Amino acid sequence: MASKSRSLPLTKRGLNFEMMMWLFTRLSALAMYGLILVAIAGALIMGARTQMNMADVLRWGFMPNPNHVQSTDIPALEPWATPFWAVTASLLLIVAVAHGVHGLVVIADDYIVSANGRKIVRLLSIIMMISMTLIGLYILWRDILFPAG
Repeated sequence: MASKSRSLPLTKRGLNFEMMMWLFTRLSALAMYGLILVAIAGALIMGARTQMNMADVLRWGFMPNPNHVQSTDIPALEPWATPFWAVTASLLLIVAVAHGVHGLVVIADDYIVSANGRKIVRLLSIIMMISMTLIGLYILWRDILFPAG
């Protein structure tokens, strides 16, 4: 006697919200890895001419922002303060915050039993995500958009 399959047949599967969020989690993690690799490769290339140590390369790789590297031994920050690095840092910030907040919401959904409690946590998470992203984007872009001088 053949046992019944416990999974849904392909014809009944679909791209619902949960499937899209599962896919977002995987793709955002891959995007973070890719952006970090771009930043580390750029730091290695640009740091080779200034003899940057590996700690500073990794520090730059995880947050490519000229304000972030001011306390390092890099003699010139001008090559780092370009729109390319601001876009790279912005994308990394947006993807990382969205990925992290989604993870917090998934964990909260596992532990909060009331529907209203889950709605409140989701609303607070969205507010936190938007506000932290806007603050981070301001910090990343302020020297490019509003140069001192």
